[in-house]
Amino acid sequence: MLAIFHKAFAHPPEELNSPTSAAAHGVAADKPKLPDETLRDFLSSHPANASSMTFANAAVLAFAADDNNDDGSNFLLSNRRLFFCGYDDIYCLFKGSLHNLCAQIKRYRLARNNTNEAMLVIEAYRTLRDRGPYPADQVVKDFDGSFAFVVYDSKLGTVFTALGSDGGVELYWGIAADGSVVISDDKQAIKAGCARSYAPFPKGCMFHSEGGLMSFEHPMNTVRAMPRVDSEGAICGANFKVDMYSRTNSIPRVGSEANWSLTKSSDVL
Repeated sequence: MLAIFHKAFAHPPEELNSPTSAAAHGVAADKPKLPDETLRDFLSSHPANASSMTFANAAVLAFAADDNNDDGSNFLLSNRRLFFCGYDDIYCLFKGSLHNLCAQIKRYRLARNNTNEAMLVIEAYRTLRDRGPYPADQVVKDFDGSFAFVVYDSKLGTVFTALGSDGGVELYWGIAADGSVVISDDKQAIKAGCARSYAPFPKGCMFHSEGGLMSFEHPMNTVRAMPRVDSEGAICGANFKVDMYSRTNSIPRVGSEANWSLTKSSDVL
């Protein structure tokens, strides 16, 4: 899967953009590509089974069925299910599987026979967006399984993504040549599109374009950026890890218009 968001909508961490270049170290380096180039490369690498959806200049979502799956009906990828769906101007790319899908479907009162993980995530997001009773970190933490998802709310122009903590699914993000944010489970696509400005998405964390990056496993602890250095000694983006010794300041709810993504577990205790 591949998601690209204009920098005006995503607001990624500054540390993700590499401050150095290989040229400064006296070696040749690939330069970051523009989003159109990255999308074209992704689609050309899956000529028979890739699809994409473009939202003006704001966002692009793309996905490909497994090359070994002849009918492509289940969108199998690396032994993990890949789903894409949209509802009420909200679109979701989901890779992985949830062990407690049936329980979550019952919790959100969805139709059991025709609800997959991506549809469930959209409903959970809608509940959060419309001031549901639970903080965002608790909602994502209740997803039991190996998963990575990217949600784009085209009505509000917001991005919401998360990666499970068990390591069963990989996810990467980086910065394109024009500053756009690129998110993908394909490491080679990220490296080719973002050059040195990329990093693994931190496990057990979620990112919202307005609320920033936080851990849903440890919502009271700060997520810090650690410089990531390659074999040539050049800084390549950053690794983001939870600092178990530092705590975030609680942000109280201030009314119905408060952004749900800024509400942490401590605010409802």
